[in-house]
Amino acid sequence: MKVKYLQKLERFAHVPVFTSVEAEKQGVPGHALAYLVKKGILERVYPGAYRFSQYEPEVEFQWENLALIAVSIPDGVICLISALCYHDLTDQIMREAWVAVSHESYPPRRPNTRIIRMRNVQLGKIKIALGEYNTYIFDRERSVVDAFRYLSKEIAIKAIQRYFQNSKYQPDPKKLGAYAKTLRVNITPYILSYTT
Repeated sequence: MKVKYLQKLERFAHVPVFTSVEAEKQGVPGHALAYLVKKGILERVYPGAYRFSQYEPEVEFQWENLALIAVSIPDGVICLISALCYHDLTDQIMREAWVAVSHESYPPRRPNTRIIRMRNVQLGKIKIALGEYNTYIFDRERSVVDAFRYLSKEIAIKAIQRYFQNSKYQPDPKKLGAYAKTLRVNITPYILSYTT
């Protein structure tokens, strides 16, 4: 049995994570996955998500867990504290993965993950690569505006301050203002204090 199913799973040998649904499409049932995990050939990353045990991730250690969680949640977008950390807009320590999903979806549960339901998950959504994991995250501007919507004023003010003072990129006050307007957050006084 082992050899037959291993051949069918060969295409996943060099991918960071694959799902039980993907395995089933290759003709590998759930009980075979459980058997391969028991034998130490596969590793169960999260419920319904697997990878080969000998797989060596190419992602920086600090981002590996976040990347794994993000790719394992269909339509998930890295947001809030996790996005602020990635964009270097906060001093906060990322103790859990923050992932936004659309209001109507029912995402799978993940350990150390905070799921935030949002009505608009398309605005500011960009694709990034964390090592070999391709995932989605909100851009800098959306991350700053969301900080004012969901986090403490202290964190939000620090984020907008860093946004305008960062020398690695050019801040875009127009884009920031447009996002704030779309998401109905008044941050105009803060934008003006850094641009006038």
